[in-house]
Amino acid sequence: MNSGDRVRVDRDDRSIEGVVLPSSTEETIVVKLPNGYNVGVDRETTEMTVLESGVYDIEPGETSEQSAVEFDEDLPTVSLISTGGTIASTVDYRTGAVTAQFDAEDVLRAVPELAGLANYRGRVVANILSENMTPDVWVDLARAIHEEIEAGADGVVVMHGTDTMAFSASAISFMLETPVPIVFTGSQRSADRPSSDNVMNAVCAVEAATSDAAEVMVCMHATESDDVCALHRGTRARKNHTSRRDAFETVGRAPLGEVDYDNREITFREEYDERGEPDLELQADLETDVDLVKFVPGAEPSMLDPVEGSAGVVIEGTGLGHVNTDWIDRIDALTDDGTTVVMTSQCLDGRVCDRVYDTGRDLLDAGVVEGEDMLPGTAMVKLMWVLANRDDPGAAMQEPLAGEITERSVPWN
Repeated sequence: MNSGDRVRVDRDDRSIEGVVLPSSTEETIVVKLPNGYNVGVDRETTEMTVLESGVYDIEPGETSEQSAVEFDEDLPTVSLISTGGTIASTVDYRTGAVTAQFDAEDVLRAVPELAGLANYRGRVVANILSENMTPDVWVDLARAIHEEIEAGADGVVVMHGTDTMAFSASAISFMLETPVPIVFTGSQRSADRPSSDNVMNAVCAVEAATSDAAEVMVCMHATESDDVCALHRGTRARKNHTSRRDAFETVGRAPLGEVDYDNREITFREEYDERGEPDLELQADLETDVDLVKFVPGAEPSMLDPVEGSAGVVIEGTGLGHVNTDWIDRIDALTDDGTTVVMTSQCLDGRVCDRVYDTGRDLLDAGVVEGEDMLPGTAMVKLMWVLANRDDPGAAMQEPLAGEITERSVPWN
């Protein structure tokens, strides 16, 4: 009995059929059931019968850096850029966990529904789970996207793990001016699960990449059902649930738009840059000596010790943007030493305003820059970018550059 064989497993009064997967131990056999789930069975306590030999070639394949698909002159060209993540994942038979394995061409094979929507160019920038994402990879990704657009791509889809997708989408929003759509997508559940969201997210992302919006967007399920994907502006998206398929939300406003999966229609609800309007421009430099510090009740000013000498610090304050008054002298010393300190709020919505209470006014006197209604993670990424690309980072942090700051904070529902 070998991997890829279709077998029947009999134990006690129960019988199941499935395909043998590679196993990390000799004592256990892993069988994939017809419903998509995997089970482990003990070799010694079960009876197995091979029904068909070598039905599937399921050994994980090697990744390639570039791939190509035959072109149809009547279709737009979409560049699929893979960074890894669940949407491009399979089972790691060493650990039993899900790990990034596929390159961009594998995604096309895994999602045949993409056929006929566009021509595709495949490119691998990284093959990592998104918790391993770094600013260095953001730079590589920005340059790769720039090269693909320069080479004639009508849109770009970035396959990315969901855990840090919002950070990467923010980074690309600041590093690239784009005349075509750049769409980040991923999946909360891997392709080997019956409830996987990879197909719908990928299809909707390609539809968005051929749309008229020259924006960096995040395309993910808008509901738990397979009906609509939301299009979130890259600098306003946040992952708000660990596992739901509709985990992503636009904070502080309505999503930029949505894609109806059934009829493939795109509806935009917010203003956007139209295709071809912005000129393609890459500014990929980042100052990575930037920290994000979360204030909590009882936190000592010594929490700022590790950021002493940093180029920039973003603080997640309470409410309108406050910290304990004991922190103010330390913050004053940081700004006097040349560190740019930006205040954001832990609240999921609303605006920082340090002019209401005495603590806020003291923070302003200490040189703190109000982060307006930027998300803390977005503010951190933006600070990395402005420190490397703007002469007055404090002023640039309060200037809307990529939709990260709203003109007014108002209820949108």
